[in-house]
Amino acid sequence: MLSGTIVKIISIILIMVVGIILVLGIGTLFKGGDVSKKYSNRLMQLRVLLQFIAIIALVGFAYFFKN
Repeated sequence: MLSGTIVKIISIILIMVVGIILVLGIGTLFKGGDVSKKYSNRLMQLRVLLQFIAIIALVGFAYFFKN
């Protein structure tokens, strides 16, 4: 089974990945031009998907590691 330290590391990594994708998406949005048209919407969609995965994982961790 997963130990508490591994769960914390996985949680932090998930949150950091979502944050990085958010910053990249906002950066391409402000950059404008062809880059914005091509990547901004895709990055924000990826952020929403990763955010969903992170929330499900964090809720699962909280449920299974209550103590």
